[in-house]
Amino acid sequence: MLIIDAHLDLSMNALQGNRDLLSSAYTIRTQEVRQPRKGQGTVAFPEMRQGRIALSFVTLFARSTGNPSPHSDFASPAQSYGIAQGQLAYYRALERMGYVRIITDRGQLDGHINAWRTWESIVIGDASDYDNAPPLGFVISMEGADPILYPTQLEAWVNGGLRLLGLTHYGPGRYAGGTGTEIGLTELGPPLLAEMERLGVILDLTHSSDQAFWQSLDHYNGLVLASHNNCRALVPHQRQFSDAQLRAIFERDGVIGAAFDAWMLHPGWITGETPHDKVTLNSVVDHIDYVCQLAGNSRHAAIGTDLDGGYGREQSPSDLDTIADLQKIPGLLSTRGYNDDDIAAIMHGNWLRFLHDAWE
Repeated sequence: MLIIDAHLDLSMNALQGNRDLLSSAYTIRTQEVRQPRKGQGTVAFPEMRQGRIALSFVTLFARSTGNPSPHSDFASPAQSYGIAQGQLAYYRALERMGYVRIITDRGQLDGHINAWRTWESIVIGDASDYDNAPPLGFVISMEGADPILYPTQLEAWVNGGLRLLGLTHYGPGRYAGGTGTEIGLTELGPPLLAEMERLGVILDLTHSSDQAFWQSLDHYNGLVLASHNNCRALVPHQRQFSDAQLRAIFERDGVIGAAFDAWMLHPGWITGETPHDKVTLNSVVDHIDYVCQLAGNSRHAAIGTDLDGGYGREQSPSDLDTIADLQKIPGLLSTRGYNDDDIAAIMHGNWLRFLHDAWE
């Protein structure tokens, strides 16, 4: 089954992490085996093709919160801008080399998905068949708006291919408070949201503080999503969304991508201490099912793995070796009573419909 994954940090892993994503995840693990906290990556292009990840929302990520940290939090907005521009250039280089398609409108989206459906209809299943799959499809997202130097600069980013934008990440972003804060929108936030609405840029509410979440909805009337977010009712933490927040996204006909980070799937998870088998792909399905039950339908639940978001197998579901194992999820949904149409909606159809609506 084709899959759309709404959150991968590919450029960060390639550039800041120095991973050649054209190699397999297993090759990359071997190269990193002597590096601390590395050697367990789950995401690379061969495994994405094997997992039939036809389309991904891929990030530009370079926050600048005033708390510099190597490779992720930069000392000035100018540095953040430069890093994100380099990440965008990486995606464009992959496109020029024929490995990916950057998707920016409905026509491109339909052509790309049709190419994958045609390929899927004739593929036999041998590993060699995946080498002949169509290019991977990328929708460019920005996780945290810090690289945007000023609100009216957004148009230049859109001209470069940006289609989705989250205002913030962890900590106090330049445009809004993020995870771990009680800060709402900054003075730059409303003007940026106005520009987003004018230009048709989709708002990703993931990582918003509670205050920033509600204020963003007050200032922005366009389409909203949560690319990689789980349910606070199952795993209490501000990083997750409350039922009220989930319902607010439903009311905007938004979609929530289930995230795969173990601490977002199991209450009290501590990496290296909590037994790994406490978190499985069924834990992900728990959050998908919760969204569906709360909504009363399967229209708003989807996939947004974040599998390369600074961790690997050690902090992923224990029955997932690489991103190719996303193909196990349809069977798990089926055992919960979901029919084929519901499963297809969750695995790709809801994101496809959402982008169609956004790009009318």
